[in-house]
Amino acid sequence: MISEAIILAGGLGTRLRSEVSDQPKCLAPVNDVPFLSYLIHYLLSMDIRHFVFSLGYKSEKIIDFLNKDFASLSYSLSLEDKPLGTGGAINLACRKVITKDVLVCNGDTLYKADVFSLAEFHAEMNSDCTLALKPMESFDRYGSVSINSSGRVTAFHEKNYCEAGLINGGMYMLNTESFMRQPFEKVFSFERDYLEKLVGQEGAIYGCIQDGFFIDIGIPEDYRRAFTERELKNVLL
Repeated sequence: MISEAIILAGGLGTRLRSEVSDQPKCLAPVNDVPFLSYLIHYLLSMDIRHFVFSLGYKSEKIIDFLNKDFASLSYSLSLEDKPLGTGGAINLACRKVITKDVLVCNGDTLYKADVFSLAEFHAEMNSDCTLALKPMESFDRYGSVSINSSGRVTAFHEKNYCEAGLINGGMYMLNTESFMRQPFEKVFSFERDYLEKLVGQEGAIYGCIQDGFFIDIGIPEDYRRAFTERELKNVLL
């Protein structure tokens, strides 16, 4: 059972500045509700009971939001003095995690993956890190991921137009013990310096296909699309 989640909410959100200039992107309002609210509510429905918020850019605004809208939520804060990259941010946040395995999510993405089956598969494979993989068609915004018949990740592919494939949905089940044993630099990329280097190694990484609703508001077009998505509204019901 997974009961803790790290939420990465420290990005600068430069691509979304044209739409939301005065807020961290995870607080971008969607139908008058900060986007982060949708993510928190969904994870609560998946039995996540403790959150670690990894913060950097305009962290005070996120802290104010949590104090106001989620005063009773069980959470810890992991604060970056300077940008550490996705890997450095996760590494720092892992120090606030109590359990062996933790769910890691992006604060600007809602992916309705089944956390229960993801955790079960992660444990069954004795994986160092398990990616939730979203099937997608006709895309070029994301790179694709290849897996073998057992679900082991065999390759990451650069962004390119793809008729159909699996994308890394930015949701991970991470074994914190094996992760923190790695000799990382203080600033590093989780994707490039961790995930890609683990391909082909023992223990390694696996992908679990999860065809749930997915939206990433990191670019203006998808942020605007979020306003009409019924799946988002349903999270709050």
